[in-house]
Amino acid sequence: MVLKNYQSSSGVDLISKYIDKLPTDEKVDGYHVLKCLEKGDFDSIDVKTWDGKIKEVYFIKHNRIFFIIHEGSTIYVIHACRKQKNKTERRDVKIVKQRAKELFAN
Repeated sequence: MVLKNYQSSSGVDLISKYIDKLPTDEKVDGYHVLKCLEKGDFDSIDVKTWDGKIKEVYFIKHNRIFFIIHEGSTIYVIHACRKQKNKTERRDVKIVKQRAKELFAN
């Protein structure tokens, strides 16, 4: 699988930036999740369908990574955040949907 993390318009990898700011145990788990996605090892992580083609995976301390599998071999990681409540924060919903829209508009 080819893993592509979302980058800002200036080229900053926003997924790695989020994970790098986490405490060590969460950081290790976050990068483990990305490695499992890259290997296509979905059985080792907690993957759920979030909305249509958008999937999410939970990792330590309620962190989440949102991604889309495109054409079977490319995984676009579009957002990472901490889940604060029982449902996704409006701000995060807006970001995820906007990035998904950008991805498929090209």
